[in-house]
Amino acid sequence: MTENPDATRPAWTVRGTDRDEFPEALRVVAEALLIGEDLDAIAERMRPLFDAAGYERVLVAVDGKGDAEEVVGSTNYFSFEMALPGGPRAVAGVTGVGVWPTHRRRGVLSALMRRQLADIHASGGKYAALWASEGAIYGRFGYGPAVTEVETAVQRQYGELRPDAPRDPALVVRLSDPGRVRDDLARVHREVAAVQVGQFQRDVHWWDKVLRDDSDARGGRSPRRAALVSGPDGPLGYALYRTLNKRGDDGARGEVHVEEIVATAPAAWTALYEHLFNRDLTSRITFAFLAGDNPLHHLLVDRDRATPTLFTSLWVRLVDVAGALAERSYAAPVEAVVEVADRHAPWNAGRWRIEADRGGARVEPTAQAPDVSLDVSHLGAAYLGQTSLTGYLRAGLLTEHVPGTVAGLDAALHRADAPFCGRIF
Repeated sequence: MTENPDATRPAWTVRGTDRDEFPEALRVVAEALLIGEDLDAIAERMRPLFDAAGYERVLVAVDGKGDAEEVVGSTNYFSFEMALPGGPRAVAGVTGVGVWPTHRRRGVLSALMRRQLADIHASGGKYAALWASEGAIYGRFGYGPAVTEVETAVQRQYGELRPDAPRDPALVVRLSDPGRVRDDLARVHREVAAVQVGQFQRDVHWWDKVLRDDSDARGGRSPRRAALVSGPDGPLGYALYRTLNKRGDDGARGEVHVEEIVATAPAAWTALYEHLFNRDLTSRITFAFLAGDNPLHHLLVDRDRATPTLFTSLWVRLVDVAGALAERSYAAPVEAVVEVADRHAPWNAGRWRIEADRGGARVEPTAQAPDVSLDVSHLGAAYLGQTSLTGYLRAGLLTEHVPGTVAGLDAALHRADAPFCGRIF
């Protein structure tokens, strides 16, 4: 399939690839994302995931023919089981997107993304999600910014927790090499990922990736440690972190860098935070990924000492608008005719009548006049229940034909708990 209509340029084609050609796809992605790591090292790290998942989901754009053929673009996705409103669902976790620098602005990325959406839809998929290297790129392909996460840092002297923070003397915190407690880590994460919207379940290969601890990737920090909190019935939470030995004129100024913190009970959160804030020879604790409603800010005596920096993590794409809206849970009843624009997935474009309440939803095509007209990216942004459609309305990016429709949709789509992914894929 030739995607470039300009006959004055060498034709390029979008097609599948295989294990042997996979390093060429990695080469393109590494160059596009300015990754300076040795390609052999990247391939060694990534191959187990792709060997397990298969290479049929990897797409490449190739320029030239025969011996002159060159890979100039790539995209792929992992098949995740991700918690969504309404329960765990199959989600295409899009990753490895890149175009060779000499082939930018020639439609290569558009063709790759369009083909990928068609493939996901043909396989019965309803959702895609990704982490964006640049926020300006993926909105035009129908992805919406659905999850806002938090990073923060706390000076140790301000890490005191409230006296009424839940504490359980039966809980024990154990510091260990993560490999020794891997089964316990997986047990806790599996429980959380089943219900926390935005989390995906990790198989053995993903745990291998998460816990891999190459010395040249530590940036001068310690090997990774696991603080595991357990009660009489088993593990209840963990924190994965590294320490950095630093000294200043006034003595030790070490740092604790928390990569992941997970808990299934309030007292377990308290136990983990108190462990992290009480490491000797440290003065600063940083948290790379926290949910917007993480307990930290509520547990600190002085919450303003943990200034949050907000960032967009997951971008969500509804590959099948009707199917995705029909199987979602809703916080309030809503009836509306939604007119959807979707230039990369034409099967979604048109008017859909939504009738939903707490018991379920029905979504059908209709010829009725629309109550609201919007882009598919707006629905992707709002789908997980954190991003409101009202913001798009105020910005003039969607059209409300019947006043109150957007407010009604926001009330129905809202979730009280903040979505969270916490792991770049």
